[in-house]
Amino acid sequence: MTDGQSFTMEVYPDIAPRTAENFIALVKEGFYDGLTFHRVIEGFMAQGGDPEGTGFGGSEKTIVGEFESNGYENSLSHQRGVVSMARSNDPNSASSQFFICYDDASFLDGDYAAFGRVIEGMEVVDTFLSDGTDENDRPLKDVRIKEMKIVE
Repeated sequence: MTDGQSFTMEVYPDIAPRTAENFIALVKEGFYDGLTFHRVIEGFMAQGGDPEGTGFGGSEKTIVGEFESNGYENSLSHQRGVVSMARSNDPNSASSQFFICYDDASFLDGDYAAFGRVIEGMEVVDTFLSDGTDENDRPLKDVRIKEMKIVE
């Protein structure tokens, strides 16, 4: 994060292989560097990965939705710290936007591709709410990713 704090996510290619592959490829090309968490909802999630910062942008490539209602088994439940892909109403529209769950969001299970988990620094993700949000759930203070990198 640009404020010097950091958190670590673990990605599970065994649960959502195409999703994990797409996310890792975007990280490796530096796609997420400098982007913001543009939507933060207390008790629900923090969403980022949109190059436009509006909620309507994404990468050039869309991927198949790896979740039950789209014909894929996905055993990772949307609980605190779980990372999942954001998408439009089209089940195969996910590209680069992702979200991190603040609390139990198991009502999303079967309809969104969970593919990872914050394993260290969830308290940093919690601070995204510290300065409040506007009427569109946009943080009042920029919450920006300085650099996202792969650690194996």
